[in-house]
Amino acid sequence: MTLRLAPGTAWADVLSRATTVTPEAFTGDRLRSHLAGAWEDAGQPADLHSPIDGSRLAARSRLDARSAALAVRDAADQHHRWSGTWLPERRARIRAALEELSAQRDLLALLQVWELGVPWPQACADVDRALDAVRRSVDQVEHQLGDRDPLPGPVSNLASWQHPMSVLVHAELVQLLAGNAVIAKIPSQGGAVGLTVAHAIMARAGLPVTLLSGCATELSPVLVRSREIGAVTSIGARPDGGDLAAALLDSGHRHLVEQDSGNAWGIWEFSQWDRLIDHLRTGFAYGKQHGTAYRRFVVQRKLVDRFLDAYLPVLKAVRFGHPLAVAADGDPLPDLDYGPLISAATATELRRDIDEAISGGAVPLHRGSPDAGRFLDGQDTSAYVAPTALLVRSGRAERRRHAGPFGPVDTIVVADTEDELLAELSPVDGTDGTPGASLAVDDEELAGKLARDLRSVRTGPRIRAERVAPFGGRDASGTDPLVSGDRLVRAVTVGPGEQRLNGNVPGGKHHPSNP
Repeated sequence: MTLRLAPGTAWADVLSRATTVTPEAFTGDRLRSHLAGAWEDAGQPADLHSPIDGSRLAARSRLDARSAALAVRDAADQHHRWSGTWLPERRARIRAALEELSAQRDLLALLQVWELGVPWPQACADVDRALDAVRRSVDQVEHQLGDRDPLPGPVSNLASWQHPMSVLVHAELVQLLAGNAVIAKIPSQGGAVGLTVAHAIMARAGLPVTLLSGCATELSPVLVRSREIGAVTSIGARPDGGDLAAALLDSGHRHLVEQDSGNAWGIWEFSQWDRLIDHLRTGFAYGKQHGTAYRRFVVQRKLVDRFLDAYLPVLKAVRFGHPLAVAADGDPLPDLDYGPLISAATATELRRDIDEAISGGAVPLHRGSPDAGRFLDGQDTSAYVAPTALLVRSGRAERRRHAGPFGPVDTIVVADTEDELLAELSPVDGTDGTPGASLAVDDEELAGKLARDLRSVRTGPRIRAERVAPFGGRDASGTDPLVSGDRLVRAVTVGPGEQRLNGNVPGGKHHPSNP
């Protein structure tokens, strides 16, 4: 069956819509930077390419450290003015931005499809989650703020490319609602055009936003250590999140760092396979390239056959390919499980890691064929990887061996004892461990006992980061997700006597209790 691009979804059409909606943010197909309250053509142009087919999309403007330092100082001046703005005025401007962002919801989602390669339903869900979460904060802001005040300086946001709206833009709008000016660095790997359009809409609403782009190694010291900054957030970095956290320890800035690593399922004394199947299929969203994806399954030996009976049919039914390819004009956009990885280089590295794992003793339980994907004739498919499952040996050394790039590759480990189960579900060390672990156990009392002994950051049901969702576990340093309602507001404000915040803080860890 010959496929074609859905009408109106060609990149030229999408870019034309973006430049028509926010002409001030573009010079031709070059993105501008928003500095000191104005759009500028500062910096050197750098081409952006789509992971879908490798085609050129646009050019971003890469700033140097000096320009970034000036931008931080200007953002601090904006912060001092904004922090004195009354809450009703802040809320009115946020609502104005939300109204226009909502009007451009489909454009923002379509930009994500081209820039990140995510299927249309997942792109729409990311935009919708962002807008819904900010609306909740707007409605609850008096309760969330209480008698707390803005930070002494702007919030510097360094996010990875995943979920640009539901993580980055959502967090920024809440930070702005709380009285802080914001600085956002465009992720190097993707999302630049969509974020530029979103920030142009925010700037039009009179919100103090600074948007810039550049090399992370050059700009991060400025965006992390500048004395004018009130707080730094970094969500989804890998492996830079650990390096950033170390750099922040002596900076004197409040910092919110959530590092991607990968979650695990523990299958123990379990029989409800139908309930697990739904989780297995939805787990392939974004090609398992995000930190809340489950890429590791630790299975009780006596349940391996039953697990594979449930798991392998799901794996073989996974659909991937070009997110905008349809059989006929008028057909809906395909509801794929995932599209390409974020770049051809990432896909090449992942394929190499799969081959090396098998050469090193891993057993391939399933290796999907690239030919099974939905593609246009002649399309560049170098960024696509078919779903794969490997049976690997247990042990810390094997954990490190298989801690390669994120993608649609699952590893399955067999455990004989509860101690082995817990060891395989818990972090190897501070950089490549398991930040989240879910348990599939029939008996709730046994599940609670195992959860209390896990050394994972989060233990519990699937994470919905934009909602209040505390998790347990013995090492629950991430019990308080960084992008969640009341707690996000508390993290970017100061209170009388500065009540103790949740998280890893000087003097120890402090977490909310599980509901």
